[in-house]
Amino acid sequence: MDFRLKLLAGTLAFAASAASYAADPIKIGVAGPYTGGSSSMGVSMRDGVRLAIEEINKNGGVLGRQLVAVERDDEAKNERGVQIAQELINKEQVTATVGYINTGVALASQRFYQDAKIPVFNNVATGSVITHQFKAPEYPNNYVFRNAAHDSIQAPMIVEEAVTRRGFKKVAILADSTNYGQLGREDLEKALAGKGIKPVAVEKFNIKDVDMTAQLLKAKAAGAEAVLTYGIGPELAQIANGMTKLGWKVPIIGSWTLAMANYIDNSGTNGEGARMPQTFIQDPDTPKRKAFIDAYLAKFKPKNDRIDSAVSAAQGYDSILLLAAAIKQANSTDGPKVREALENLQTPVEGVVMVYNKPFTSENHDAITAKEVVIGEVKGGRVVKAN
Repeated sequence: MDFRLKLLAGTLAFAASAASYAADPIKIGVAGPYTGGSSSMGVSMRDGVRLAIEEINKNGGVLGRQLVAVERDDEAKNERGVQIAQELINKEQVTATVGYINTGVALASQRFYQDAKIPVFNNVATGSVITHQFKAPEYPNNYVFRNAAHDSIQAPMIVEEAVTRRGFKKVAILADSTNYGQLGREDLEKALAGKGIKPVAVEKFNIKDVDMTAQLLKAKAAGAEAVLTYGIGPELAQIANGMTKLGWKVPIIGSWTLAMANYIDNSGTNGEGARMPQTFIQDPDTPKRKAFIDAYLAKFKPKNDRIDSAVSAAQGYDSILLLAAAIKQANSTDGPKVREALENLQTPVEGVVMVYNKPFTSENHDAITAKEVVIGEVKGGRVVKAN
């Protein structure tokens, strides 16, 4: 009798333990700048992630388990990003992490995920080198993925818009001093060289600079017909405002960040007409996009019913859908198995940027190609598709 009772007790304990394990949530790290000059991108990304997780959990979660976001503010600082990566891996034991707005933070932090064999999903940072930091043969498996349009896509599109479509032969480059700005500048110069053009001026500015007069005067004196930009913060607005102060108005064409609210609002009418590559514009032109936009506006109530950084929000949302699909296919939260599933997704994933049909391979960890990117324009205080 005692044996039977012990056996029953053991069976019940095992069943309770198994049930408890099955109910354990799946932790997903969400790292980005939620304060500071990059915060409009970081908060928009985080809110897109929150929306996707909420929708997935309402439909039963993944593998019968709820997703839980473990959010951390990296303040756009490399050293803070490194601390967060170690915390999320070692203390929180996340299944994967999504995020990274700033290229420098990504490059400093994602090596910890690589070493731990945990997927890290860049959903905003665009530095071309990000997904190539851990290349074969030195690294047989790469744990870094991305669903943002990298700079090797954006820079040629900027140059195509300026040189081929609009006929400018004399262009200046104004780029900020961050890794993002300087790597983007290099990509712009390469793209211009491919057209046989050398910029008439190449100028740098720092984060929190409020006066671009010196840089703009050099560009003007050199005869620039357009200004090409690569920057991550509200400093971009100072370029447009500085032009107005000088009484010198030429087109601004730059990276996707010209679509951010802190450029549009801080430049006002001075910023009208700026053009930039976009993976997502706040336009309900498909049922999926309409549902996403409606849900985002209802839940987060952004100013003027305009998502501060629509690209960041959309790509944040899609990164969770892709990750959830990989976990489901792998039938596991084990890092190597999730990586293998991402590299060979069997079922298309309908996101708001695009329908992802086998977006990754073992050699290519960038989901976005040039055909998914359009040119946007600031018009009436919003971003619309350029004519």
